Amino acid sequence: MTSTDTCFFKKISFVSLLTLIVLGNPAKVFAQNSIFNQKPEVKVRYRRDVRDTTVKRRFGRAATELGIAELTPWIYDRYVVNQDYAHISWKTVGHNLNPGSWEFDNDPFQTNQFGHPYHGSMFYSAFRSNGYSFWQAVPATMAGSYLWETFAENQAPAPNDFINTSFGGIVLGEMTYRLSNRIINNQARGFNRQLSEVAGFIVNPMNGLNRLLDGRWGKVYGNPVERDSSKLNAEFDFGARTFNRQSTSPIGHSRFGWFGRARLLYGVPNEGFRKPFSNISITAEFGKDDSSAVNNISVYGSITGWDISKVDQDKSEMLIILSANYDYIRNEAFFYGGQSVKFNLLSTYKLTNGLQINANLGAGPILLGAVPDQYTYRSRDYDYGSGFAYNAGGTIRIAQKLSYGINYRGGYIYTISGNKSHYFLHTFSSELSYKVIKRLAIAAEPGYFRLEGNYHDYPDVDKKYPYFRASVRYFVGNL
Repeated sequence: MTSTDTCFFKKISFVSLLTLIVLGNPAKVFAQNSIFNQKPEVKVRYRRDVRDTTVKRRFGRAATELGIAELTPWIYDRYVVNQDYAHISWKTVGHNLNPGSWEFDNDPFQTNQFGHPYHGSMFYSAFRSNGYSFWQAVPATMAGSYLWETFAENQAPAPNDFINTSFGGIVLGEMTYRLSNRIINNQARGFNRQLSEVAGFIVNPMNGLNRLLDGRWGKVYGNPVERDSSKLNAEFDFGARTFNRQSTSPIGHSRFGWFGRARLLYGVPNEGFRKPFSNISITAEFGKDDSSAVNNISVYGSITGWDISKVDQDKSEMLIILSANYDYIRNEAFFYGGQSVKFNLLSTYKLTNGLQINANLGAGPILLGAVPDQYTYRSRDYDYGSGFAYNAGGTIRIAQKLSYGINYRGGYIYTISGNKSHYFLHTFSSELSYKVIKRLAIAAEPGYFRLEGNYHDYPDVDKKYPYFRASVRYFVGNL
């Protein structure tokens, strides 16, 4: 996939339309807990169902829709914009079928780190929305990725594309599938019902298509247990930010502009954590920037978990959660794309009725990460590598009004495609927020990105990108 494919998928991307989730009736769409003030819930442990959906499994339709997801961008590339790479033949297919033909490509960062995962989410959703479980849709995503790399382009198949499309597609696919189903209330009628159906279609087109084909679009019938029990909460920020591209002398070199950010939390960590993606955290940030309108997409999805709490769970709770993570950061100061798996220790402590502390600690392998390289490699301004990710943070909340949190995220990446090097990435942020009224707060967040590049054949690089954000925050939920 190249930059043209990215433009094609951006036209239907869920990212620019996440706010449609609340266009109909926010009070009904978002249920009971807010991100700002989570309360312990009764634990529900789901069984690992072979088929965790009420939709009948349809292999033929799922395979056909996967084929449509393959053919649509290829037809656009070949017959609409007439791209060279779309001129395939049996010779190119034969070359690509040879395992020795695989090599890392030099496509643009946005294409590889966003376009491919979004494309993979279509492969995943073709099976997921046709009655197959999370684990059953995983191999379909990998198969779709392999078919595209082998048959749809005359370029050599790329391992980075296969990983990004497969793993990223699974994470984005399950996330959008669950959100799509969550925002549609099958018992609703009238205009709000149709608006929610359209919003669900935009969030996950494959799921919307199958609701049409099955006759479920607009039909009044019972909601699945999963829909009624999974809570959805959100924070929306709008404000100003400034960041600096230089490692020294931040004053006088900063860039200033507006930004918007949406944070969505699907489910709560201590409910149903044995079931994949019972708890999902999504952050999407947009703003005035020279390089990209979409500056950050971060998705955390729980895979399974273990409760290690002590007896008195009214005062403290501890969980270990295995998560799948997708990160996309793109602005003028810094960019990074990575996919990782982590073990996360989540702790909650209630010291008094008005004082609560939440803490998190996580670590795990980075399957594949893209890190900026100022020396370029094969006309590519980033290197690919694998490594290890780690994070730590905590938040203290007082009287449901004042909140202060600090967070650190870091990573070590060893280059496997690019200039001989290894990297350390650091991001640090602290945030102070005060709730002015029930659903409105003001927030301030200083922080920085830091990149340490250690090269074998070039001088080392050490860059620090400080930033500051100030915003007004609106909460959606039953506070």
